[in-house]
Amino acid sequence: MSETINKKVLLTVLILGCFLSTLNQTLLNVALSNLMDVFSVSATTVQWLSTGFMLVNGVLVPITAYLMKRFSTRQLFISSMLFLLMGSILCAVAPNFTTLLIGRMIQAIGAGIIMPLLMSIVMFIFPPEKRGSMMGLIGLAMIFAPAIAPTLAGFVIDYYSWRWLFIGIIPFVVIVILMAMKYLINVSETAKTKLDVISVILSTIGFGLILYGFSNAGSHGWDDKVVIVSILVGIMTTAIFCLRQVKSSDPLLNLSVFKNKLFTLTSIINILVTMMMYADMILLPMYLQNGRGFTALDAGLLLLPGALVNAFMSPVTGKMYDRFGAKPLFIIGLVFVIPSMWAVTDLTETTTYSFLMIRTIFLRIGLSFITMPLNTAGLNALPKTLVTHGTAVNNTLRQIAGAIGSAVVITIFTSQTTNHAKTLLAETPNAPAEGIRTLASILGSSDAYYFMTILAIIAFVLTLFVPSKNKFKQQS
Repeated sequence: MSETINKKVLLTVLILGCFLSTLNQTLLNVALSNLMDVFSVSATTVQWLSTGFMLVNGVLVPITAYLMKRFSTRQLFISSMLFLLMGSILCAVAPNFTTLLIGRMIQAIGAGIIMPLLMSIVMFIFPPEKRGSMMGLIGLAMIFAPAIAPTLAGFVIDYYSWRWLFIGIIPFVVIVILMAMKYLINVSETAKTKLDVISVILSTIGFGLILYGFSNAGSHGWDDKVVIVSILVGIMTTAIFCLRQVKSSDPLLNLSVFKNKLFTLTSIINILVTMMMYADMILLPMYLQNGRGFTALDAGLLLLPGALVNAFMSPVTGKMYDRFGAKPLFIIGLVFVIPSMWAVTDLTETTTYSFLMIRTIFLRIGLSFITMPLNTAGLNALPKTLVTHGTAVNNTLRQIAGAIGSAVVITIFTSQTTNHAKTLLAETPNAPAEGIRTLASILGSSDAYYFMTILAIIAFVLTLFVPSKNKFKQQS
């Protein structure tokens, strides 16, 4: 019996840690405009609090496969929580913007290690037929945290000081560290492996520059020299990194996972779904705040019911995955997602708050049928020796897809808003400038949603190629 209790305690500690680090990732999204005033910095500078976090996260993920071989579960988990603690303390007392940014980067080191660690542990300690349900529980933490973060942050900023966003997290992190010291056991064997330093440098520069380029494209435009150069150099360096991994006998990130057709297919669908999810989380608050004049708390509250539905559906879809396999769940999910994206391609200045809320609940129901089952299906298809590499590849792709999705959508939104403003000005030269700006931003949001509807349809077509449950056998 102690075995099952251990698993439960182990998972509880890990999920709590994961919840806190994921919460951190989106906690500042609503706070950015407030922090611009506090530190008198521009929008492009302040966005580094989010982008920088994703950058460190994305760069660290490829190294986690090595770290999991080299160090024990316990060492890794406690270190990642200590990074989160140090970062949070630094942010809470930050006297200036630079300190706040360094604090965020330190927090991100902790968050970068924990996600792949958690997924790999589930794959190690549970048999294939139970993994869906367990991944569903992780999904609850992964989805619930970023879901409540904007509402929580909106409330804290409207009524207290932004520093409380960090002070509030500190005691919880301390509790998780103490619990981990008492209950956490080691799951996998450690081995003395050499770190391929050149690969680490290549992946850091490659992924770092790609993320940097795309996250700046939204604000600087695609014709900006820095954006073009960083994306091109990033792609070239990443290509060299990939070649090195293929040739190496002990690669940092084992790309042979892509030889598995099902893993590759689920990875592509995962990229599309992540792009839509992140883009929607950025675009909807922008439409509400810029186009309609709602407050940060209103925007956070609009996303909350859908996010709660999504979080609580996650364990349910996990169990359904164990019973029916991935394909039917993906199809049901996309049948919800496609109309939800289509429904907001004709936003106006009178689109009601409740309509948007219901639409977001539908979108989130759809996503809950897709996100965790996607990860489980891809990883289940791999032999056990490749699981840590599979989770590292998965998480790297997710970080990059999130950054690229957000950047592309912000770019479409910005350029279309400018085009609409010109057209409106030509048609109604006497209209007030404020009115034209607002209307143009609403039309720009609609155009960006057309792009996301197309992504959803592509994902649906790809889903049809996923084999049914009885067609592929799960590897143990």
